[in-house]
Amino acid sequence: MKLPARGESPNLPEGYRVRSVRAEEWRQVRELRLVALRDPVARLAFLETYEQAAARPDGFWQERTENAAEGVWERRQFVVESGAGEWVGTVTVLVEEAGTRDFFGGNVERRQAHLVGVFLRDGHRGKGVGEAMFAVAVGWARQAGVERVRLFVNEGNGRAEAFYRRVGFEASGVSVEGDEGRELEYVLRPA
Repeated sequence: MKLPARGESPNLPEGYRVRSVRAEEWRQVRELRLVALRDPVARLAFLETYEQAAARPDGFWQERTENAAEGVWERRQFVVESGAGEWVGTVTVLVEEAGTRDFFGGNVERRQAHLVGVFLRDGHRGKGVGEAMFAVAVGWARQAGVERVRLFVNEGNGRAEAFYRRVGFEASGVSVEGDEGRELEYVLRPA
């Protein structure tokens, strides 16, 4: 399954919706992050542990959410809500400007989007929910005027790697050494 082309709407399964977080939703952001960090492959997918995240003060979560909420153009966090209003997934889009350094210390050569913090709860995978979440995130990135969309995946996280390939990402050949092994850069093939 490919992501929708520019201007197309994602096919969201009935009962789900994807939207930006709001600044006042920091408690829900914190809760979903803690759930994600309990996932069996979280140590490969996230740059912090459950214990580190759980120990962070409320002010950290308030600022983090405010800096990725509606109306912010440097980054945006999206969540997927089930029909019952439960947050079941998330992805954050970071806009990286040309001429800056990225998280790994590399030079950013063009304005690009970097997708991070990807998570989808068990029971909601394999239904098209992840694909719809990515479609919204990539659509927002394109509206922000990026030239390229990328993400990193740990070489040991086959589940995530398979999903990224299925929605149109491909290995760029760039890798960096992370705390849990090699992180492989994937870029979205042009639409």
